[in-house]
Amino acid sequence: MNKTELVAAVAKKTGLSKKDADKAVSAIIEIIVKTVKKGDKVQLIGFGTFSKRHRNKRSGRDPRTGKPITIPARDVPAFTAGAVFKKAVGGR
Repeated sequence: MNKTELVAAVAKKTGLSKKDADKAVSAIIEIIVKTVKKGDKVQLIGFGTFSKRHRNKRSGRDPRTGKPITIPARDVPAFTAGAVFKKAVGGR
């Protein structure tokens, strides 16, 4: 499912117009990105938690040459699924 399909599904489920559903979906995504970028978590009970994780500097290999390289430290987004979501997808 891509964003357009998600917007259409939200519009159908809520009775909103596609334009309003697009605004709502875009706003939610924007808020989650800004919050996680600041370093705070976004926790949606039953669904999951969006957070920022730090990856330390590490060594790796250039796949073209095979020479060792240093991969710099950086922050990456992370998502941890909630128990209800895990149960729904896993069927247990």
